[in-house]
Amino acid sequence: MSRIGKRPITLPAKVTITINGQEVVVKGPKGELTRVLPAGVTIRTEGDTVNVDRVNDSRMARERHGLCRTLVANMVEGVSTGFSRRLEIQGVGYRAAVQGKNLNMNMGYSHPVLIEPPDGIQFQVENNVNVTVTGIDKEIVGNTAAKIRAVRPPEPYKGKGIRYAGEKVRRKVGKTGGKGKK
Repeated sequence: MSRIGKRPITLPAKVTITINGQEVVVKGPKGELTRVLPAGVTIRTEGDTVNVDRVNDSRMARERHGLCRTLVANMVEGVSTGFSRRLEIQGVGYRAAVQGKNLNMNMGYSHPVLIEPPDGIQFQVENNVNVTVTGIDKEIVGNTAAKIRAVRPPEPYKGKGIRYAGEKVRRKVGKTGGKGKK
């Protein structure tokens, strides 16, 4: 049995869950999320807890058991507290700013990079170099943060670029000038 799949999900106050076959709708103070769970798992509620069960012990059902439990738990957490991902910009002249809903970044290219947020995603910028991506869907928040980081990933020689908050970048030693010349 999946250790993660066995754990019940407790519903916080003001969060409701509606189950219609394989479709799960979670509503909370931050918004509403909908997801269709794959075949092989069933979901049931008992008071203020939600349980995800396997239909049988087939390989497919075992693979999806823990996954579906985690997806539903992330939906519950998203509509109650939300998710955020912080990014740091390092480098001389690199900066970001919010223009309306969009994120405008100057990253050393000949043009500014404009990133439009998907539905339900907000950008916040502090001190021109700390970007925070917030939303209720963990998957979309992570994908949007990854797209921002992909504009200028951190390079190993000087460490310039966009990195996640707390990310360690392994530094390489550059060329040593003058060695090997005769």
